[in-house]
Amino acid sequence: MRHCSVQVRGLLTREELDRYNALMEVGSYLESQSRHDLAYAIQQEVDRLIVPGIERLKEKGRQRDRDTEAYLSAKREAADSDEDEDED
Repeated sequence: MRHCSVQVRGLLTREELDRYNALMEVGSYLESQSRHDLAYAIQQEVDRLIVPGIERLKEKGRQRDRDTEAYLSAKREAADSDEDEDED
């Protein structure tokens, strides 16, 4: 069974995380019994389950990019106003 990243797991809701852990346990058991055909179906369900966490992680990155752009824009404006004051 393939695990998702720690970052994605950290953004899952409690209900999603409980379901994820249960599915991983079932999948691991199936793999230990060499039932890879059934473990594959469980892995597909895990992949669908983590999609909201992945989307939350992407949005978090986009928000960080917006915040960085706002910070740099404010810094440029402050530097421009400082240069204007120095010229006077």
